[in-house]
Amino acid sequence: MMGSVKKTLNIDDELFSSAKEACGATTDTETVRLGLEALIRRAAYERLRALRGSEPEAEDVARRREESVDPASII
Repeated sequence: MMGSVKKTLNIDDELFSSAKEACGATTDTETVRLGLEALIRRAAYERLRALRGSEPEAEDVARRREESVDPASII
């Protein structure tokens, strides 16, 4: 972990309890961390989605689940 910051937050108790239960966190800190990570992943997904179709000359890339690629063949 890079570092931490102590913050005082005003969060609705019911909302926080629901979030804690939904993500399976055992501590308040873990609940906030998991929520922030999910928000960051969602934002990255939306940015990628916005690029969809923006490069007409792009070629499809093989998905990892479709075929296993020998890493030595890439070099």
